[in-house]
Order: sequence, then C-alpha cells, then structure tokens
Amino acid sequence: MDLSVHPVVSFIDLGTNSSRLLVIRLNPNCSYSVLTQQKEVVRLGEGEFADNYLALDAIERTVTVLIRFAEIARSLGSSEIVAVATSATRDARNREILISRVREEAGFELNVVSGPEEARLIWLGVSSGVQIDETKSLFIDIGGGSTEIIIGDQARTYLLRSLKLGAIRTTNMFVPSGLTGPIPSPVILSIRRHIRGRASHTLRHVIRKTVNKAFGSSGTITSLETVAAAMDQFATSHRPGIITLSELSEVIVYLSSLSLKDRRNVQGLNPDRADIIIGGALILESLLEQAGILEIRVSSRSLRDGLLIDYLSRIPGFPYADAIPVRAASIRQLGRSCHINEPHADHVQRLALSLFDSSRESGLHTISDTGRELLSFAAFLHDVGQFLSFPGHHQHSFYVITHAPLLGFHELEILIIALITRYHRKKMPRRKDFGYAHLSSGDRSMVQVLSLFLRMAENLDRSHDGRVTQARLEVRDRRKVTLVIGCNTDCTLEQWAILEDIRSFERTMKKGLRIEFCPDNAFVS
Repeated sequence: MDLSVHPVVSFIDLGTNSSRLLVIRLNPNCSYSVLTQQKEVVRLGEGEFADNYLALDAIERTVTVLIRFAEIARSLGSSEIVAVATSATRDARNREILISRVREEAGFELNVVSGPEEARLIWLGVSSGVQIDETKSLFIDIGGGSTEIIIGDQARTYLLRSLKLGAIRTTNMFVPSGLTGPIPSPVILSIRRHIRGRASHTLRHVIRKTVNKAFGSSGTITSLETVAAAMDQFATSHRPGIITLSELSEVIVYLSSLSLKDRRNVQGLNPDRADIIIGGALILESLLEQAGILEIRVSSRSLRDGLLIDYLSRIPGFPYADAIPVRAASIRQLGRSCHINEPHADHVQRLALSLFDSSRESGLHTISDTGRELLSFAAFLHDVGQFLSFPGHHQHSFYVITHAPLLGFHELEILIIALITRYHRKKMPRRKDFGYAHLSSGDRSMVQVLSLFLRMAENLDRSHDGRVTQARLEVRDRRKVTLVIGCNTDCTLEQWAILEDIRSFERTMKKGLRIEFCPDNAFVS
C-alpha cells in the first residue's frame, strides 16, 4: 500500500442494537488519524429472535443508516469500506435480503463474521488500548444478540466464546411485550436462571484459567458504570472506569424498580437503552458471579477498533504488523487437525500460486491479491475432507471449512475458500449450487478461475511427491494459452492427469490450452 497518497479507510460494525462508523487516514509515518466516528441505534435484532427473521422495518432502518455512513465515508475520501455484521445478521434466515440491499444501495459488501471471530476482534480492539503484557485477563462484551467472552493477554487468546445471550435477545424472551412498569421479581428470577444455564459451561473454563483482570466493553457495560457513578450511595466509594459486583447488584435493584418512563430519565443512561438495560445488566452480574470476579474495568474500545487493528496488522511498517498472522495460523491449524498430507498441500499451494501469478502477468485475469490469498488458503486445505472419507472428499472439504472456527476471516471469505476446494475435482461450478448461487457475479467468476488453478495444481502433483517442480501459463498467441511444465523425473501420471483440465480451462478462460512439458533444467521462468 502506498502511504504517500494518504489513503482513507472506513470501518463499519453492524450490531444487533446499533451500527458504528470509524473513518481514518493512514499517514506516511505509519500512524493514522481519526477523521470521524459515528454511532446510530438501528435495533436490527428487534423482534428477530423468536423465529430468526429480521423484521422488514428493521432492515429498512439499517439500510438507511448504512447508506448515510457510506456517504460520510466517501465524502471524506474513503478508498475502502471494511464492514462486518454480527449476531443479528449471523442468525437471521433472511440475511441475504439485508446483504444484497446494502451491496446495491450503499455500495459496499457487508461481511458476516462468526461468533469466535467476533470475540477475537473485540479482544484485539480492547487489548490494544491497555497495557496488560502477559497478565491473563477476562474480556466481556455484551451486545444486543450475543455476549462474547474472551481470555487473553496482550499477545494471544486462550479462550474465545460467543454465547447467545444479549440485551435485546434476553429482553425479548422474558420481558412481556408492552410492559412499561417495573420489572417483576419472577421475570428477574427467570432471566437469571436462563443466563446461568447458558453460560455455566463456558464459565467453568474461565474459572480453571485463573484470570487476574477483567475488562468490559460495549454500550451496556459503559452505561451501567455511568449509572453507578451517578448514584448517591456510591458518591464517595465509586472508582471511575470500574464497576464492582456489589455496585452492579444495587444498580439492578434500582433500575428494575422503575417504570420504563423513569428509567429513560436516569442520569447516565441513554434513553434508547432503557428498555434493554436490565437484561444486559443481569447478564453481566451472572457472568461475574459465576467467574468469581468482584470488579470489571470499563473500556470504550470495541469490535470497531479491532477491525482497525486487524487491518493495520497487514500493512508492513505499522506497529501491529509484527503480530502473529492469525489467518495463516488458523488455516494451518485446521489442516493439521485433519491430518492432511502437508508436503503435498504445500506443493499444490506453490503450483496454484504460480499459475495465478503467471496468468495475471499474461493478462488472463485481474483478480486482486486478496483473491490470491484465498487461493493460497484453499490450496493448503483442499484435502481436509479426506479426514472424513476419500470418496467425495471435495464435498467433505467444503463442509469442514464452512463449519470450522477459522479466525481472521469473515463468512464470505470462508465460503469462497470452501467453494474453491469443493470444485478442485469432479464438477465445475453451477449456478444453482448451494453457497455458489448466493455469490455476486464477480465472486462467482473469481471462484471459477481460482478453482480451475487449484484443479490444475492438484493434477500436476498426482503422484504426491513433487515431480512437477514448476508450472506457468503463457500467452503466445491470441487463441491459445501455453501451460509450460517443468519436471525433474518421469511425469507420465501428471501428463495424463492434466489433460483432464483442458476442457475446464477452455470453458473458464474462453481460450484453448496447449501443454508443453520440458526438463526442469530447461525451464525458463
């Protein structure tokens, strides 16, 4: 990335309750400047959790806000919009309506992240704003639809969990619709029992790992600390930026005794949060009690900051660029967990990338480096399905990849990786195929080309011993492309196998394919 031109990048976090925008300018000295931060309450998850359908009016509100966010970003010169959606979108059966409308009307891609990835991004955002070094700490983020629980230090995570407990979700489940008075004690008791049941398994892991500090992010926890700070009984004892378990319990008693109208007038509480604050407070209280945590520090940082740190970590020269490449580490961990033939996977990866690079140099495609990276990951994982069964292992690979807790990726990227592996053998992509059918036309085209390169690379290592050492695609005339292959020994099996790809190549690239084998020492790169 050329920082001399001062690129502007925008980050959007679409949650269950609200959406946030962050616009930054990257500076030539490897720093960044914040241009604007925006937040709008959209209540995307309102009424969703009974049947896992986003309400049409909630979609309308959200799209309107995201269009405005995009206009703000572009007015500030934003060259890129990185947008993720979390629990409400993740759980919705009709999420494609929202995603397609955002793509068409706001002009950017809304990427859905998994629960563990949401937790990792929250940890990145919060931990980058505090100095904890090797101190093992607990991080809690209470959203509208889910609660993320993380154990980590400055450099790594030890536990990433996303629980289907959120302020809106819990309120919708237990607080009677239309209730405007105080919250009855039986309702409070039912919520507490539900939370303990949902969280007990995860909290047992927290207790065993012995954390020394706790940090809370999200509007719910920030609001609860602000309310506690304003209460008369804590005037002399409250420590700014920290809420204790005893303070939290008093806040819950106080807020649940008020009518909805009176809660909206409580000092320190955003009126828009008054109807869901008790559900969120009960989640926090239960988590702290079960974990044996007596106080929690409040952080103003969140997932949106994690998106920024994750983005900067991929730019050489920035302070975060020395961090462990979580995407590559996650991919390798999955491959090894499925006991893949790693030397074969590495070799197929090298051949597939050589085909990608040489064909791009020859003008056969214009797929970006992001697509190249996805091909690299797919090539390494193409045989993970053999862990289940060899027959149909390309389909098993698709299943394993789409259901694995891959970190550092949003769901669209995971789907594309899985589709590339699915099509590395047998049938080529068809419009009606599951997963493939929902892609944009540009992504479908990319999957076709990248799966072709993986298919060819796999056939060029049919012997699984690296006999084909080099391969590249060259355009020598307008009608045919030449595949030049370098061998260091007998490659008869690979010669037969690659013939199977001629028709697939011609259908995908709209050009004929000529195959040319030569001794490795005669190979001209």
